[in-house]
Amino acid sequence: MKFIAFAVREEEQPYFASWSQATGIEVELHKDIITPENVALIQGFDAVIGLQADQYPDELFAQMEESGIKVLAIRNVGVDNIHLDVAKKHHVTITNVPAYSPNAIAEFSITQLLQLLRRTAEFNARMERDDYRWTPLIGKEIRSLTIGVIGTGRIGQVAIDIYRGFGAKVIAYDPYQNPTLAQQGIYVSDLADLYQQADVITLHLPATPENYHMLNEKTFAQMKDGVYIINTARGSLIDTQALVDAVKKGKVAGAALDTYENELQIFNYDLGQTGVQDPLFVEMKAMPQIIMTPHIAFYTETAVENMVKIALASALSVIETGTAETLVLN
Repeated sequence: MKFIAFAVREEEQPYFASWSQATGIEVELHKDIITPENVALIQGFDAVIGLQADQYPDELFAQMEESGIKVLAIRNVGVDNIHLDVAKKHHVTITNVPAYSPNAIAEFSITQLLQLLRRTAEFNARMERDDYRWTPLIGKEIRSLTIGVIGTGRIGQVAIDIYRGFGAKVIAYDPYQNPTLAQQGIYVSDLADLYQQADVITLHLPATPENYHMLNEKTFAQMKDGVYIINTARGSLIDTQALVDAVKKGKVAGAALDTYENELQIFNYDLGQTGVQDPLFVEMKAMPQIIMTPHIAFYTETAVENMVKIALASALSVIETGTAETLVLN
């Protein structure tokens, strides 16, 4: 049995190697993502292991059917870049890694909020100019705030626990309520209630057509003046231009963005020679009220190991049993 893995980064290689040694299954590693030009590489293998933000090409699934490969195991959660109808047409099973490390993302989102509240970026900019004055950059404490959590899956639940540890009041919205949290009375009746009450709004939900640009000019207007926005989920959840406008007006006091709706040609690339050719991104990057990071909330040793090993184990399970606990499409 042989697997082929694409978009393999250097830090992932030891985990592929240890799994291969433990199972006796050869895994051929490639640095490139899957494209129409390289799908022929999968011939002769029993499973494809992928990880990419770019669209998985439809040609991949046709080639998998032709080659008799039954499973594509992705090393992340989201499947919005996979045409599931095309995969199903070609009888390809899809698995994902639904919980590689909820703590990694939840912890990161809170570290970003702490920087916003203590105005770290603004103090850093002053210190670069040898200006060491404090005023008027006074901070806030989490325990004095109402935190609005949108999405109470695994990541959202961890975030809620951490915020409670700080002593904050936490409210939440999710169309699919967690029974335990519901018993605690944490949920508000609708998003408008959350927008009106929350001092901080943190997003922990997937990208779907229904929640595209859920934070927009209209919803920002419903929020408290001076609200903080945290997004470690998906860039498409926020209308970026509307966010920038809200920050300029003072409606939004600060935002921490680990993801951006037009990030595909920016994040995980070295653009030191060319610079970023996206005026909106460049504008945000220069704004001291906005903290931007290149989609790294997940990026811990624990998470990377889990992403690799769970994807590999899922592929093996599909081949041996026809199913896996991480099925997305069968």
